[in-house]
Amino acid sequence: MARVTRLRKGDTVEVVSGAERTSKKNRGEILKIDIQRGRAIVQGINFTKKHQRQKRQDVKGGIIEIEAPIVLANLMFVCPKCSKATRLGVKCADGKRMRVCKKCGAEFA
Repeated sequence: MARVTRLRKGDTVEVVSGAERTSKKNRGEILKIDIQRGRAIVQGINFTKKHQRQKRQDVKGGIIEIEAPIVLANLMFVCPKCSKATRLGVKCADGKRMRVCKKCGAEFA
């Protein structure tokens, strides 16, 4: 079953629920979205440690930190115009669907 989200890759989002909400940096850009699982990878949010083995001479092994997926329900879009976390609406104009900020009314592609 395909899920629907109004968030897209490249959007700035804010974490509104979960452990990452209380961190100092709780805003970031979406790097990747997995619609089937309902999760997204956000830049600088939800780090986890991964033990990586050295595969070649130039690739170092050790413990690295990578961004882990976070549930889409815990993310909220940040409007570039008013810089507030807001919900998104949809407005149809000239046969095109535009995303609309519910707080300030700004339109996005």
